[in-house]
Amino acid sequence: MHLFACYTFPVLLQILFQNPILFFLIAIALVLSLSIHEFAHALVADKLGDDTPRLFGRVTIDPRAHLDPLGSILLLIAGFGWGKPVPFNPINLKNPKRDSALIAVAGPISNLMLAGIFAVIHHAVSPSSIFGAFSYLVVFYNIILGVFNLIPVHPLDGFKVVAGLLPSDLHIQWMETQRYGTLILLVLVFTKSIGVVIDPLVNFFMTLFRL
Repeated sequence: MHLFACYTFPVLLQILFQNPILFFLIAIALVLSLSIHEFAHALVADKLGDDTPRLFGRVTIDPRAHLDPLGSILLLIAGFGWGKPVPFNPINLKNPKRDSALIAVAGPISNLMLAGIFAVIHHAVSPSSIFGAFSYLVVFYNIILGVFNLIPVHPLDGFKVVAGLLPSDLHIQWMETQRYGTLILLVLVFTKSIGVVIDPLVNFFMTLFRL
């Protein structure tokens, strides 16, 4: 589906030496978030008639099925990373263009839904407790993951969402731009320009959830 699965985060190895408890809370929150994101892609593809994700063992929330070794290592040492893309076969879909968009948008939606659930939990527990801190982190990172992956740049989910909404003639032209997507995304991430794009939406959802 997509390569990059997360916005730029603090370098986790630095946090490990400064605050080991915070490190483990962030790590668990990220693993949960990435696993739910990829599981949502796989589940929707499966429900739409494509058994490819199931054949690859991806219709599960087990993190071992979704974490990419290199992406996980880079998350620790560089502050960005990715999960394994969920494979699917458009031939198995009744409406490949529309259904591909539905599969793509399922990941970000699942993150925003999970953020909403943990926002409720956060308000029900003591904010100063370990679980209060954990629930806040889950909300924060899921909002970032959801919003980030909706950016309409290949290989992010937003690219396929836009493709599914376009008429056939524009769809072809749009898909031709995917060759430049990874380069554009890398430039946005490493120049930190990506914050200009997503920060307003992240702030909107954090305010919506009263956090």
